[in-house]
Amino acid sequence: MNNTFNIQRFGLLLKRQWLEFGKIYLITLGVAAGVIIAFYGFSLYGLLIGERDFSARALNFREPLFLIFGFLFITVIASSYFAHLGQKPKAIIDLLIPASTFEKFLAGLFFTTILSSVAFLLIFFSIDLAFVSKLRSVFPDWNFTNMIGTKPESMIIYFFNENKPKEFTSIYLIVPFFITSIFLLGSIYFNKYHYIKTTIAVMIFSGIWGYIIVNTAELVFKGRVAIYRNSSIEVDNPKLWAEIGIFCLILLLTAIIWRITYQRLKEKEV
Repeated sequence: MNNTFNIQRFGLLLKRQWLEFGKIYLITLGVAAGVIIAFYGFSLYGLLIGERDFSARALNFREPLFLIFGFLFITVIASSYFAHLGQKPKAIIDLLIPASTFEKFLAGLFFTTILSSVAFLLIFFSIDLAFVSKLRSVFPDWNFTNMIGTKPESMIIYFFNENKPKEFTSIYLIVPFFITSIFLLGSIYFNKYHYIKTTIAVMIFSGIWGYIIVNTAELVFKGRVAIYRNSSIEVDNPKLWAEIGIFCLILLLTAIIWRITYQRLKEKEV
């Protein structure tokens, strides 16, 4: 049997981790659903009971709520996964699990990156679909075509189409992996107050990184005149190469953080 990865052993590990981590996961999921429902209810209460007339601005809160609360949700999940390794009794039990370090690491990525992102999307858009469908029934004469689509099932598609980035689309797809990788590392690196310490560390490094980038850009481009040219050739588009460069940089940083997390997990086992 392969000591590094075995699909059957990995499946058993996922089941075992769900029995332990699933409690925290479901509680967080329930809290997230409750907060989203409360936010929708508070924002749309006057409309749902017919006290106020409907306007297009009534649903403008959805985009900030999706981005801000989505960030909080996936980071809290990632910051909680390896938190028990800071407690010796729980750490000993976890380290005695008959699974390789690589399998435990992959299980962490599955729960904190893939499952958390998918679960949040399903919860958010299910709640959004329910409330917007109710608005349709309360205001049957209102033309929702230009705002949420012509059919209930098109609301989610419209939300994505309306709010998707016009440029650098691929970068937004990898950002959740990058964010969760940072907080997953924080969950195993710090013994206590994982989320707070990781957040502070992110703020400090972001400030330093932003300062370096701004000053470097000013040094390189100061006194230069931008020359614009139209090109019908996609590969000659500078924005395309900028997108590829940023995507590769974020991917590289994510891979480095995953590698550090994996090494830290191995050190915990030793």
